[in-house]
Amino acid sequence: MPARRSAWCYLGGSISAEPRINDRIRVPEVRLVGPSGEQVGIVPLAKALELAQEYDLDLVEVAATARPPVCKLMDYGKFKYESAMKAREARKNQAHTVIKEMKLRPKIDPHDYDTKKGHVVRFLKQGDKVKITIMFRGREQSRPELGFRLLQRLASDVEDLGFIESNPKQDGRNMIMVLGPHKKKTEAMAEAREAQAARKAERQGYAHDAESEGDAAEAPAEAVEAQAETPSEA
Repeated sequence: MPARRSAWCYLGGSISAEPRINDRIRVPEVRLVGPSGEQVGIVPLAKALELAQEYDLDLVEVAATARPPVCKLMDYGKFKYESAMKAREARKNQAHTVIKEMKLRPKIDPHDYDTKKGHVVRFLKQGDKVKITIMFRGREQSRPELGFRLLQRLASDVEDLGFIESNPKQDGRNMIMVLGPHKKKTEAMAEAREAQAARKAERQGYAHDAESEGDAAEAPAEAVEAQAETPSEA
């Protein structure tokens, strides 16, 4: 006696994520939804396909598990395009929180500290978290309070932009603290786009003003030339 085949074997491969449309729908009747969302009711499949041809639309199965399945009259090509554009826009606006890292030495000089702090400020303004690592070397390992005070100083200097998300803790030869931004990544991205648009508008305004000044400077010269070409009546 031959072994019984699994139920999926006769389906002809993997299940498609695409809904069934038009003549791919194989049921005797469907619950039909009109092109404007109105409920038409339960109709034979042939009648639903006939209405789709009359409206020059597609019959799309939107709820295959319902009994009977729910189908809607729509322009399926337009629907797929708009869905793809919405998904693309959502991915573009999706914000991924990034953890940046900044390494310092316990006895860092003032200039280097200001430079490192500037990077931390920039990261926090972008909506990113910052992992601050104090690296101890040699005898510095016996003075962990130096690293702790440095981390506290840095957190205080940037408290307007970020907060201590993870308190300083020893990790082998290093001491680590994590700063989190007050602003969400999406807010930081939106502000950056607005600032970029403002700078672009400002540059265009400067270019327009410069062009206007150039036209004004040329006007007197043209007037002088015209006066010189006019013959005298004397």
